[in-house]
Amino acid sequence: MIDKIPFPDFEKLDLRVGKILFVEDHPKADKLYILTVDLGEPTNRTIVAGLKPYYTKEDLKGKQSIFVANLEPINLRAIESDGMILAASTESKSEVVFIKPEKELQPGSKIH
Repeated sequence: MIDKIPFPDFEKLDLRVGKILFVEDHPKADKLYILTVDLGEPTNRTIVAGLKPYYTKEDLKGKQSIFVANLEPINLRAIESDGMILAASTESKSEVVFIKPEKELQPGSKIH
């Protein structure tokens, strides 16, 4: 098991419901998609995700998921990713599933 963290550290995470509006192939990576995500903000976010081996673009477009909204942006193969989609996987990563709310919620809804 990974070391436990104090609750105040967990509270630093800004977890939100987001809706995936568009999905594009990453031009410089075989396993990455470029997602355009509505997180309930004035402008949509670009988030790069390694879901291509597990999902088609059609599987993701229009779906809601849980996102980490307050990660520092990072360049992934020359595309800036401004957040992270949450996903679960088997230990061997033979199966990966993105985490989604039980029912449709307003984009930007906070996870507590």
